[in-house]
This record gives sequence, C-alpha cells and structure tokens, in this order.
Amino acid sequence: MLAGLTGVLTGPRVRKGWAALAEVLAWWAALTGLWMVLITTVDPVESAVGATLALPAAVCARAARRAARQEVLSG
Repeated sequence: MLAGLTGVLTGPRVRKGWAALAEVLAWWAALTGLWMVLITTVDPVESAVGATLALPAAVCARAARRAARQEVLSG
C-alpha cells in the first residue's frame, strides 16, 4: 500500500506542482525584496502590503513566463 502511495506522491504531476510552487515563491521573494528596496520608510504596514501584493504579481509573472515560452516554442 505504501509503495502505491509513494508513486502518487512523486509522480510527474506532483513534481510539476512543486516546481510551480517553487517558482512562485521565488518570484514572490524577489518582488517583495524589490518592494522593500523601493519604499522610503520600511514599517510593518508597508511590509505587509508589499508581501501581500507580491503574491498575485508572482502568479502573474509565472503565467507570463509560461505564455512567452509557449509562444517561442510554437512560433
């Protein structure tokens, strides 16, 4: 039973999911860091706003990268 479960947890779709999560987290960290560099005063509210809004921006950055890659591959 454990061998079957291990196959499900390490399949190609799961690896792609982990890779997608890692990419979004990398984008989030980069965008949050950029926000911290560009703001004039770092306070808790500004940090929370930057970290919160960096998440949807990170998802959009991943989607844009994938779309550009598919455009290059197909065209």
